[in-house]
Amino acid sequence: MADRRTNAMYSIPDDVDASTYRFIIVAAKRARQLQSGQRSVLPAANKKPTMLSMEEVRRGLVPYTDLNVEEAQEPVEE
Repeated sequence: MADRRTNAMYSIPDDVDASTYRFIIVAAKRARQLQSGQRSVLPAANKKPTMLSMEEVRRGLVPYTDLNVEEAQEPVEE
């Protein structure tokens, strides 16, 4: 049987430092943007917005801010 890696499951990075949950949320929001008419920054070989958004996020082409990290780095005022 051929090893097929086109399934979306294999598109989710398993980086220890990155959060799978964060990846899914960012990709879902990006997919909604693509469905609403925004253009992809990648050549659209695959026309599905979900696959395009996952590829964009995986490559680091979609900027996002992790508010939990920002809050943890802010000094606490007394």
